[in-house]
This record gives sequence, structure tokens and C-alpha cells, in this order.
Amino acid sequence: MTKPSAVKAKSTSTLTAKPVAIVEAPVTVKIKSVAAKAVAPVVKRPLNPLVERRRPAKRSSRANQFNFMKAPELVSVFDVGDTVEVFCDHDKNRERIRGWIKGIVVQVDHKMVAVQFRSNVYLTDGWMVPDRILWYPVNSEHIRPVAGKKAVKDKKDFIPDY
Repeated sequence: MTKPSAVKAKSTSTLTAKPVAIVEAPVTVKIKSVAAKAVAPVVKRPLNPLVERRRPAKRSSRANQFNFMKAPELVSVFDVGDTVEVFCDHDKNRERIRGWIKGIVVQVDHKMVAVQFRSNVYLTDGWMVPDRILWYPVNSEHIRPVAGKKAVKDKKDFIPDY
């Protein structure tokens, strides 16, 4: 085995050695001359990157074009001013219960119906709604129309809508 002092001496001697320049032999490159061919110049038009060019799609009849959509419903189930019953948390006789309560439709959208009540109503997590208006989807099972109590008794008083 080598002594540690010998290893130490070797490493210090290699560190103090002078750098030696390495000289490489020159490399010769042979170039073959290629006969010039008659090449037509290619002119490329600059494309506008904002305009995307697509092939026109083949269109079949218009009936098959929108087969995934359904026609919008023009007649809604609820109208503003209708009386409805809603299943929600509300106050009845100073007690909070969950049940059906009557309200009046104040706004109708193609997806939602807004119903306003005369007594306090609560959200599912327990917060009271300050303006007493709850929104429901049109197709919700928690809202149902109430049959009107006003019946036409005499034909004389009935005015038809034309």
C-alpha cells in the first residue's frame, strides 16, 4: 500500500505542472464541384396568420345540420304574476318548517323562475333570504303551479282575448 504522505506529494506535484500546448495536424477538405442545374425560383406568397384557410365542408340537407339541438320552447309554464307553490324552509305560526308555501312569480327566464313570498323563507343552509325571493329552475320538482280560484261564472262578464 502507498503511504498517505506519498499520495499527498503526488497530488501537489501534478497541480504545479506547467500546461503543455496540444497541436493538431491540419485537416484537408475536398470540395466536389457540382454542375449547376437550371432550377426555377420558387416564390412563396406571405400568408396572413390571422386568416385560417380551410377546405369547404360538404353540406348535406339543412335538416341534418342541427340534429343535436331541440327547438326552443316558446310557451313557458310560468308567467309573471302567477301563483305557485314552492317546497322550501319557511316560517309558519312563528315556527320554521319545511313544506309547501304559496308565492307569486316575479320574474321568468328561459331557465329560471323567481318567486316572492309574504313570509320569511330560508336557504337550505339556514340563512334567511332578506328580499323573500327564491330562484328555481323551470323544470324543478320543488315548484308547482296552483290552480286559479277565479272561475268564470257568467258568460256576460267574460271578455275573450283576441
